[in-house]
Amino acid sequence: MADGPMTLFSESPEDPFSAAHAALAVVDHRGVVTGWGARTEDLLGHRAEDVLGKPAADVLVAHRDQEDVAAAAADCVRGHGWFGVVPLLHRDGRRVHVGIRARRVIRTDASPEWFLVGAAAEAVVQWETDRSVLDGLFRRSPIGMAVHAPDLSVLRVNRAVARIAGIRPDQAVGHRTGDFVVAADAETVEGRLRQVLETGRPMIFTEQPCRLRSDPVRGRYVSVSAFRLSDSAGHVLGVTQLVEDVTERHRARLRLALLNEAGTRIGTTLDVATTARELADVLVPELADCASVDLLEPVSRGEEPSQGAAGPVRRSALSCVVPGAEELLHPVGRRIEFPPGSPQARCLTEKRPLLVPHGAGPTGVAAVAQERAGRAPDPAVHSLMLVPLVARGLVLGLAVLWRAERPEAFEADDLTLAGEFAARAAVCIDNARRYTRQHQAALSLQWRLLPGEMPDLPAAEVARQYIPAGAAEGVGGDWFDIIPLSGARAAFVVGDVIGHGIDAAATMGRLRTAVHTLAELDLEPEEVLSHLDDLVHRLAAEQEAASHDFPNDQVTGASCLYAVYDPVSRRCSLARAGHPPPALVTPDGQVTFPDLPAGPPLGLGGLPFEAAELELPEGSLLALFTNGLIQQAVIDIDAALARLADQLHSVDRPLPELAKAVVEALLPARPLDDVALLLARTRVLGPEHVATWTLPSDPRAASSARGLVADQLAAWHLDELAFATELVVSELVTNAYRYADGPVTLRLIRGPRLICEVSDTSNTSPHLRRARSTDEGGRGLFLVAQLTERWGTRYEREGKTVWTEQPLPAGADTPQ
Repeated sequence: MADGPMTLFSESPEDPFSAAHAALAVVDHRGVVTGWGARTEDLLGHRAEDVLGKPAADVLVAHRDQEDVAAAAADCVRGHGWFGVVPLLHRDGRRVHVGIRARRVIRTDASPEWFLVGAAAEAVVQWETDRSVLDGLFRRSPIGMAVHAPDLSVLRVNRAVARIAGIRPDQAVGHRTGDFVVAADAETVEGRLRQVLETGRPMIFTEQPCRLRSDPVRGRYVSVSAFRLSDSAGHVLGVTQLVEDVTERHRARLRLALLNEAGTRIGTTLDVATTARELADVLVPELADCASVDLLEPVSRGEEPSQGAAGPVRRSALSCVVPGAEELLHPVGRRIEFPPGSPQARCLTEKRPLLVPHGAGPTGVAAVAQERAGRAPDPAVHSLMLVPLVARGLVLGLAVLWRAERPEAFEADDLTLAGEFAARAAVCIDNARRYTRQHQAALSLQWRLLPGEMPDLPAAEVARQYIPAGAAEGVGGDWFDIIPLSGARAAFVVGDVIGHGIDAAATMGRLRTAVHTLAELDLEPEEVLSHLDDLVHRLAAEQEAASHDFPNDQVTGASCLYAVYDPVSRRCSLARAGHPPPALVTPDGQVTFPDLPAGPPLGLGGLPFEAAELELPEGSLLALFTNGLIQQAVIDIDAALARLADQLHSVDRPLPELAKAVVEALLPARPLDDVALLLARTRVLGPEHVATWTLPSDPRAASSARGLVADQLAAWHLDELAFATELVVSELVTNAYRYADGPVTLRLIRGPRLICEVSDTSNTSPHLRRARSTDEGGRGLFLVAQLTERWGTRYEREGKTVWTEQPLPAGADTPQ
């Protein structure tokens, strides 16, 4: 550009008719050549002196082309001008096709002349093709094109751009982008065009928002490519912008991205509430300003929904970016009943999505808030969608989406997208619901198979912790037990069935029942484990035979630790089968892990078990646990045992508090395996609570026993029990004298109950039977059973002991 009133341009080297490149000639009204240019000589080979003053038809046109050229000359005269391609004769005799522009030149002192501008036909055709392309871009191209001056004002736009802006092409000339596009988007457009102008680097297929001032509510996106315009001398003339409306493509891509994101964000857990919350979080804010997920009440509990999809729902998730909307909406966990005819009721019963694109005012608020509408400021709901959650043909609930902040209304494509989200979420919710039901069934079975209230034992104070595995792993087969035994003793048991789920829980219940039965027989710990080993081996054989019908119901083994503590002798006998040894804490806080004989896991069959016997001071703490407590992925076993010892050495802490502290210190929030922990702090029944006598094998033994018992009960202030106890002792001592050889031992133990034990050297077990009227005997044990609460027999290495238990009278002191 020049600074003065004159503007200079450079001729384009591609223009075949430019003064620097064109072939020039002048012909008078008779057809005689009166002017000849240097470029013309280059093109046709004729020198000026050879053609000037001669008829052009004679010199430049072959005989065969005379008629066609004459016709073209006639058209030129009639039209005062002509543009086309004609064959001319080169000096060497060959024909050359030349594109010619002819225009009449009028002189004041002579007849008219014709000014001819020519170029090789190939160059002219290419030039015309280029001009046609340019003309097509501005007149017929579906892709928008705008040419901007260096100050970014519009020089020219094509019809496609004008159509996007809703104007005629000439109305854009002289304006700027901001005159048609909202300010924020115009700033983005002009900023990028300015970069192209300054750097010369083109911009290719850059998407950007382009909301029109005439319709600012409607979101619009365009793909823009731009390049700098320069003339042949390098002067910047402006920037050309190619614009394509890609709103639908942009939205489709966003929808696809949202669907992909939903696939990764929805259904990450097998939890119904978590899945519902994930659906709401995916919907907001990408698709809606607010979304709620309401599940039918049976579904929220993991149960099967009814076919009719009737009944109340429970709000399971809520996500919202509208300020104050939480005050208007039902909170999570609220039970909601939709009235018949409401959009929600229709959505549930008809199993189809509903779109309310324009629901502003009370109608829209009432649809999302029901009876709570009007309790908070109106959030200006203007568009609403309701989508059912359907899986396997069953309606599980619905999702409600609405907009208030975003000005665009929902469209049919948005409803389709929301339906895709809902379909994916519904399958995940149904899977979670079915898993929840199965998990709860297994967990309920497991809890019902485990002990309930802890018994009050004279042998020990006990506390326990049971932590089921995380939901993904399923419940396991860990168990614990505290079993009162005869003679004020107690058995402490922990065990672990390999595997998870209902099969493991059921097997655990069978083993626990077997342990109770074996404990009632007063067997030694190693004998109990031997019987359990046989049982597990038989169960595995039975289930292997039934594996065709129940391929998943397989017992592969179990571990167990069985301990029996006697508060009178303070001795504890323990045996283990593939189980970690217990922790023993002395009253002074020293923690050890006794080195018990390591028996094989249950189910191997045929291998022996050994027991170890410990003498425990009063107040010792015995900690039995399953391997889930110490086998964690984050720490090794030695570190876990050290951490366990660190917690257990606090001997003054209450046992329930100590058990909870151990679990919190060693376990993650969601353990991978079940954990059973049993703590027992030993008690001792001293001489003041135990009386023992050795009676000779003498017919007077029963009489002596009655006298000894009467005196001891009087000393214990239990005279109310004297009559019944004397009868019981008399019968038991008489039987021992009758059927056994050697001395008889009589022992009374005053605990929470009065225990009477008669021991002899015989292995003959007394049996309770119904005596006939003609029998002289057989009524003694029947009388014993009637006078006592419990009775039984336990076998020892030499002989047996018959024992009875009687409740203490009301008000009697119970030793602790």
